[in-house]
Amino acid sequence: MRAFRILLRKELKGFFQNPFGWIVIAFVVIMQGISLSMVMKGFRVSPSKDSLVYMMCHTPLFWFYFLFIFPLITMRLFSDEEKTGTLETLLTAPVRTWQVVLSKFSAAYLFYIVLWIPSYLQLRLFGWVTGLPSAWTQGGLVGTYSIVLLMGAAFTAIGCLASSLTSSQIISGITTICALLIVYFVGFVTVIWGASFPGAELFQYISIQQHLHYFCSGLLDTRPVALYLTLTAFILFLTYQVVDYRRWKH
Repeated sequence: MRAFRILLRKELKGFFQNPFGWIVIAFVVIMQGISLSMVMKGFRVSPSKDSLVYMMCHTPLFWFYFLFIFPLITMRLFSDEEKTGTLETLLTAPVRTWQVVLSKFSAAYLFYIVLWIPSYLQLRLFGWVTGLPSAWTQGGLVGTYSIVLLMGAAFTAIGCLASSLTSSQIISGITTICALLIVYFVGFVTVIWGASFPGAELFQYISIQQHLHYFCSGLLDTRPVALYLTLTAFILFLTYQVVDYRRWKH
C-alpha cells in the first residue's frame, strides 16, 4: 500500500499544484453560485413546492457544468503521461498495474468531491445570511449529495477509461463527454417513446434523471447504489486491462 499512497499523493499534487486544477474549481464554484442565484430568483417570482436543493439540480445549467466536470478532470490522467513518455517509465517501475489505475482514479475522484464542498457551504450560507429556516429537508440534502457522489464515481471511471485509450487529451475529453451525453439522453427514451414498449423498465432503471429526481426528493433507493458501484468497478476493470496490456506490450 506504500506504493499506492505515493502514487496517490503524486496524482493529487498534479491537481492542486497545477493552475488548471484551480481553474476547474473556480469554474465549478461560479456555475454552482449562478445556479443557486437563478433558483432563488425563480422562487421570488413564483414559489415552488420543491426544495432549493432539488431545484438547483434540475436546471439545464446544472447538467451543463456537471457533465463537463469529468472530461476536465480525467483527460490528463493517462493521456498526458502517454504523450510525454512517462507512462512507459511508470509501468516499468516496481508498482502493480492496479495501483497505477486506482491511484489515478482515486485522485480524480477526491478532487471531484472537493468540487462539491463550496456548494454545501453556499447552502449553509443561505441560512446564515437570511436567518430563514432551511429551504430543504435533511433527507433531500443527504440524498442529493449521495447521488452526486455515486454518479461521480461511475463518470470518473468512464473518464479514466477514455484517457487510457489514447495519448491525446482532446480525444480523451471528447470521448468522455460523448459517452456521458449518451448516458444522459438514454434517460429520455421513455419520455419520447413512452413506457409501454418492451425494455422500458430497463431504461427507467438506468435513467440518471430518475435517480437524481428520487434522491433529491429524499427517497433513497439501493438499486442505483448497486448500479453505480457495479458500473464503477467494471469500468475500472476495463481500464486495468487496457493499461496492463500496454505494460506487457512495452
